[in-house]
Amino acid sequence: MTTLAEIWPPFGLTLTTPRLTLRPVLDADIPAAVAAARSGVHEPGKSPFSTPWAELPDDELAPNMAQWYWRCRAGFTPESWTLLLGVWHNEDLLGVQDIGAKNFNTLKTVSTGSWLKQSAQGQGFGKEMRAAVVSYAFDYLDAEVAESEAASWNKQSLGVSLSLGYELNGLVRDGWGDKVEEVQRVRLTPETFNRPNWTLKVQGHEELKTYLKR
Repeated sequence: MTTLAEIWPPFGLTLTTPRLTLRPVLDADIPAAVAAARSGVHEPGKSPFSTPWAELPDDELAPNMAQWYWRCRAGFTPESWTLLLGVWHNEDLLGVQDIGAKNFNTLKTVSTGSWLKQSAQGQGFGKEMRAAVVSYAFDYLDAEVAESEAASWNKQSLGVSLSLGYELNGLVRDGWGDKVEEVQRVRLTPETFNRPNWTLKVQGHEELKTYLKR
């Protein structure tokens, strides 16, 4: 019988760190992701996201999240892609780590973003999951640059970036929802990456890499 991962190779990827398992969000995982988001992601009125999705009412949050997962899958091509990875600690979904690229075969550049439910914050999970996708990008996809950004006031996110070796890459003013934010961009290369003291375990890579090079 043909598996779902054989039909759509991104579904076959799994990244494993000492404490976490990162794998693509399946439809069966969406209720757990919604529950994690409903439990709280940030302080009320202090959204760290350019689109304040986590502040939506419960009856809007769930369909909005589901549509986002489906939209990213539908728009996934070798030229432009976003991979949404559920972050699991044992049987608990803590949040989502994404990694994406545009014109990757030429630019060799990825971007990342993430969210963690509040009860999982402050325990080093954010750094561990970011290190996982950056390690994967550099060591398996042959990326040359990893980029990210955060509001200039978001010291927690920027602290994770700087601890991994990201360098500041300029400030920009951007519209986040109905607010203007000063956004700090950061940039990482294999040479500046402060690698963790563990080795990433990867499954399902060859099929995904082949798919991305079609």
